[in-house]
Amino acid sequence: MAGLCRQCCTLVDMRERPADGRCPACRSPRLLYHAELADLTIAHVDCDAFYAAVEKRDNPALRAKPVIVAHDSARSVVTTACYIARMSGVRSAMPLFKAKQLCPEALIVPPDMAKYRTVSRAVRALYDKLTPDVEPLSLDEAFLDLTGTERLHHRSAAQSVAWLAREVQETIGVTVSIGLSYNKYLAKLASDLDKPNGFAVIGRAEARNFLSPRPVSDIWGVGKALERKLASEGISRIGQLQSRDKAELIARYGAMGSRLYHFARGEDDRRVEADRAIKSISAETTFETDIGETAVLLARLWPLCEKVSKRLKQADMAGKTITLKLKTGDFRTLTRSHTLVQPTQLAETLYKAVRPLLEKAAMDHQFRLIGVGISSFGDVADADRPDLLGGDSGRVREIEAAIDRVREKFGDAVINRGRGLPTTED
Repeated sequence: MAGLCRQCCTLVDMRERPADGRCPACRSPRLLYHAELADLTIAHVDCDAFYAAVEKRDNPALRAKPVIVAHDSARSVVTTACYIARMSGVRSAMPLFKAKQLCPEALIVPPDMAKYRTVSRAVRALYDKLTPDVEPLSLDEAFLDLTGTERLHHRSAAQSVAWLAREVQETIGVTVSIGLSYNKYLAKLASDLDKPNGFAVIGRAEARNFLSPRPVSDIWGVGKALERKLASEGISRIGQLQSRDKAELIARYGAMGSRLYHFARGEDDRRVEADRAIKSISAETTFETDIGETAVLLARLWPLCEKVSKRLKQADMAGKTITLKLKTGDFRTLTRSHTLVQPTQLAETLYKAVRPLLEKAAMDHQFRLIGVGISSFGDVADADRPDLLGGDSGRVREIEAAIDRVREKFGDAVINRGRGLPTTED
């Protein structure tokens, strides 16, 4: 069994495991042992409570206090909560009013996305020193494939990511948690096992036993609706899937059945895709109960169009092909698409294009999920040009830009269009 000092990155022979539990080289107690430590090369790196950590780094007066990053308005939600606030039950995406009830002493700090992007780029620069195979998932997390880097750095992948964690903390001032395994699925699970400032390992020999008692929601792609469906059929733990035949699961759950079969066994053949080009931007939501009323579906569609529009603007992108996604109560997926003449970033244009697709598709169906996406990206300079024949895209663009400015300053919930308000059916 191999050992590693997370502080100085020295390898420790298990046969010479120090009796006092400290590294022989630097005397740190941060020793990690695992039989497969030298053989695993896929890492998931997750910055701990990233936005809150950056705020605490920049304001030492906040360090020992509960901090919630959010716009302080009546309908805001928590963007990030530090670990002190989480001890009171505060979680990301929780309504801010509820977070204040749980942790009334918390300090509310407005998000500064420009600053977080700057810090994220600094962290990314350290990833790039280790491997070219970096797959960012967001500003604060990424997969790294360190296969073949041992000869380059003259150290194992485990030593490299230990160096990374130390370097991020010492030079950037935030901490990361590391998950190391032989595939992406297990690496991501591992990174959640020892937070914050953690380092956890899941090897091949232990994978099935490790997964067996865990909830089926730990499988990538299993949302609340599928979790409830599996529970209704007596399946709540991953181990219960390990005894099922692949053909049986596919017959019952379609393509998702194949994923359930393989992931339950710790099998994931997805590669770390370095800087993959964005092919589409989308947003979707799963309902608590199936919905068939077109008016209610349209009310749920509008916020998704706003989300896609916001992501397009943040990425400085515009697209032409708009796709509606619907999933029925029996897990059949329907997609409908429409291609615009010119690319767009506007929520209003997205909504007007996808609304007739929904009205036609929604006849005599009940749906458990709705989503909207956009692809076929073009030059953003050509997006949403005023129609000289009488269209109002120029005015729509001005209205949305004004709304965006207000939301940037005060939060997304401070202003809504009429169709964005809750309906009586909600």
